[in-house]
Amino acid sequence: MKKTSILGLGAMGARMAARLLQHGYPVVVYNRTPERTAPLREQGADVAATPREAAERADVVISMVRDDAAAQDVWLAEGTGAVHGLRPGAVAIESSTVTPAWARRLAAAVAARGASFLDAPVVGTRPHAESGQLIYLAGGEGAVLDQVRPMLDVLGGAVHPVGPVGAGAVMKLAVNALFAVQAVALAELLAMLTASGLEPAAAVGVLNALPTSSPAAARVATRIVERAYAPNFPIHLVAKDLGYASSVAREAGVGATVVEAALSAFEEAQRRGYGGDDIVGVAQGYPIGAAHGAG
Repeated sequence: MKKTSILGLGAMGARMAARLLQHGYPVVVYNRTPERTAPLREQGADVAATPREAAERADVVISMVRDDAAAQDVWLAEGTGAVHGLRPGAVAIESSTVTPAWARRLAAAVAARGASFLDAPVVGTRPHAESGQLIYLAGGEGAVLDQVRPMLDVLGGAVHPVGPVGAGAVMKLAVNALFAVQAVALAELLAMLTASGLEPAAAVGVLNALPTSSPAAARVATRIVERAYAPNFPIHLVAKDLGYASSVAREAGVGATVVEAALSAFEEAQRRGYGGDDIVGVAQGYPIGAAHGAG
């Protein structure tokens, strides 16, 4: 089994590291705030003081951090960045939700060290990470993917090769934007239905039974009515991803009117203090959320 380093022990990275440990993988962990490493140390992980040290001790290095800025710091910081510690022949994997421009920049830096790179963000939330049911969207060479496929199969239930480096990042932004657009649309429509005198749970039962719904939309609608705002995909991260998606669309010369409208709704939710709530918490800015979501 390849020794693997996990950089970033937030909600997803910590669960991924624990999953690998449970399946016998030797794991090295790094986190900017060291106290987060303690539970994984107790489970058998080695702890590195810097990303560079984590990379020096591993065959595979996976980053799972918040955004481009955090990823740049963990990979490229002068003296301590993980790129500086990569062994020749190692595989670096960017699993954070980042821009394709960052993925391509990191790939070049990794190649300069004689290592290989995959742009492989994941679809899924905390329960999927715990159960090994993440879905990988992999950008990069097939031969590199083959090297780490057994490990990815422990972490995920599916791996989808989507093209060259950068393609994984673009696909992930599209996935998250589609999810967010559905959440905002359902918040608005449930507000309309409620204001028109329909009972919310009954309305959701009908919507979810129709072919115009989707599995994701059905879960969102149900969670809105249940006021299930405990975070799996927090609003502040939704807004970040929509901002990235909007920027990528503009750079590609494509309009992003719907994405930008959704971004406005999630930014407003943040201003109202809901940034730490789950994506469905955007409904709190609409009558259905305001009427049924306090508490």
